[in-house]
Amino acid sequence: MAIDPEFVSRPYDIAELVTDLEAAQGFLDEIIAGGDPHEIAEALGIVARAQGMTKLASDAGMSRETLYRTLSINGNPTLTTLLSVLKALGFKLSGVERISPA
Repeated sequence: MAIDPEFVSRPYDIAELVTDLEAAQGFLDEIIAGGDPHEIAEALGIVARAQGMTKLASDAGMSRETLYRTLSINGNPTLTTLLSVLKALGFKLSGVERISPA
C-alpha cells in the first residue's frame, strides 16, 4: 500500500508559530516571566531560527554555530549575548517586576 504524501506527518516545530515578530514577542514575554534561564535560552533560539539564524548571527556579531549552541536548552548565554541577540531581533530587555517582599 502506497503512502499518500498529502497525509504524511512531520515533526512539529514551534518556530513556525513565531515567524511573526508580535507572536515572537508574546512567546518571549511568557517564557521570560517564568524565569528559567535554560528555557529563556531555548525560547530565544526558537525565535532566532524562525527569523533566520544566519542573518541573526551576523547581526549579533557571532557565528551561526555559536548562536545555535548558546541558544539551546543546554546553552548559558551571557547577558551581553542575550542583549545582542535581542537587539538583532529588534527587541530590548525592559522592566523589572517585584514578585515578593524582600
